[in-house]
Amino acid sequence: MRDYDEIAAFLGEWGPYQRFIFFVLSLSIFPNGFCGLSIVFVGDIPEHRCLVPGNLNLSEAWRNRTIPLVQEGDKLQYSKCRRYRVDVIMNLSETFPDPDSFNMSEVEQEPCLDGWEYSKDQYISTIVSEWDLVCDNDWKGPFSMSVFFLGVVVGTFITGQLSDRFGRKAVLFGTMAVQTGFTMSQVFSPKWEIFCLLNFFVGVGQIANYVAAFVLGSEVLGKSVRVVYSTLGVCISYAFGYMFLPLVAYFIRSWQMLLLALSLPGLLYIPLWWFIPESPRWLLLKGRVQEAEAILRHIAKKNGVTPPEVLFNDLELDDLKAKSVQSYTIIHLVKTYNIRAITIINLLVWMILSIEYYGLSLNTPNLNGDAYLNCFISAAIEVPAYATAWLLLQRFSRRFSLSGTLFFGGIVLFFIKFIPSNLSTLATMLVMVGKFVITSAFSMVYVYIAELYPTAVRNMGVGVSTMASRTGSIISPYFVYLGAYNEFLPFFLMGGLTVLSAILVLFLPETINIPLPETIDQMQNIKCFQSRIPCSNHDNFDKGETTEKPDGH
Repeated sequence: MRDYDEIAAFLGEWGPYQRFIFFVLSLSIFPNGFCGLSIVFVGDIPEHRCLVPGNLNLSEAWRNRTIPLVQEGDKLQYSKCRRYRVDVIMNLSETFPDPDSFNMSEVEQEPCLDGWEYSKDQYISTIVSEWDLVCDNDWKGPFSMSVFFLGVVVGTFITGQLSDRFGRKAVLFGTMAVQTGFTMSQVFSPKWEIFCLLNFFVGVGQIANYVAAFVLGSEVLGKSVRVVYSTLGVCISYAFGYMFLPLVAYFIRSWQMLLLALSLPGLLYIPLWWFIPESPRWLLLKGRVQEAEAILRHIAKKNGVTPPEVLFNDLELDDLKAKSVQSYTIIHLVKTYNIRAITIINLLVWMILSIEYYGLSLNTPNLNGDAYLNCFISAAIEVPAYATAWLLLQRFSRRFSLSGTLFFGGIVLFFIKFIPSNLSTLATMLVMVGKFVITSAFSMVYVYIAELYPTAVRNMGVGVSTMASRTGSIISPYFVYLGAYNEFLPFFLMGGLTVLSAILVLFLPETINIPLPETIDQMQNIKCFQSRIPCSNHDNFDKGETTEKPDGH
């Protein structure tokens, strides 16, 4: 049977309809850029210290001395979690009008029993100041981020299978509605636990619609446009959404109003339901030939081309009906040695990439300089990163482009720890270079995985890999948290993991200039280094068969 690209060749590669689909599917990714990383500002930690009740009869001098000074790094700062006992301070203020005349080290300290006061210099409010997620509760900040990524893990696991069973289009719009609806609901969260629960469901919808749009575009568009769509289309749209985040956050300093403003654009995508088609590839795989043919003829009409009178011959129709009977589950991703090895390598690479990407993105407020500017630069640097990925994929092999990029990024992150503390600007520049490289690699891996997996399990394969990726996302806030103990430790760990992923990629098969596989049998074999058993023979061993070499050994 002819492959889909051959059947649909009469449509052309870059007609008016393909350009329209390219644009609207890329546009659907725009909200993912700011919704997925809004926690950078929504969950940021303002400067804070213990609250001293205003009804105490204390002079301004004694009120300032109520908070002890502690050494943090090379600076002396007010304690964020302790204060001197207020009852003792009250007695001392009556005896010593000048607090400098008394040695405060002799006064017993206590926790912030009356809560905290937060600086309003940068934020009107964040979830940290709203629910006092500091000191003994400081673990709740990273946990709020991890709950979101846990939702993404569950969402990609569920929606990947739903998309392969019920279609790309239904999952795309369903998950967009989930993301928009639950983000709006977060604005009315009465307490932190409810916010986290809603954040979980935002995560369920957030990346799932990204994956659905990516797969739908990869299957509708021709092979010459596929790489451009996967890098300069959806990825740059995501980057523009990410750049939109600090611009909005700069003018809206309240976390509730910021989330409301970021959720409203999702309502603008409702009319697209009547313009975006289902994937003809998927319809053909499900045996829904008439629906697929109707879409192909509609595209031909929009492109101004005349379709063949008969799109599918009798033999092809019989073949399609036979294939539509077979159903696929997640088990098929590990059923044979070959697809199992590809799946395991993909899971590890995606997990590591996500740790690096989100670890660097979430860490931007902790870098030297203005948090909004750092976030904007971190977002803006993704645009040339995606362009670089496109150029590399156009000119070089998938395998070596991805592996080389990851290796370079790992080395950059690893050497940040050797930058002297007085050269913080140089360290920040290296972090941005690392972000540039990791972003390029993330763009490449989406293209690569779409070409590795067949149509029968493509969305499922991308979904499971994305699930592993979000497992890395769950861990990433705690990589950032390690910076509280050693500011260079997160970069050292991320650099080592990135080099490891570069090595793993070398085992994957090359896919450049290879038609998209339709069935599992059409998948390429993984690459092995020196081994007595060729990789291509391992599937036979899974079935209890052996393959002898010509010399009989």
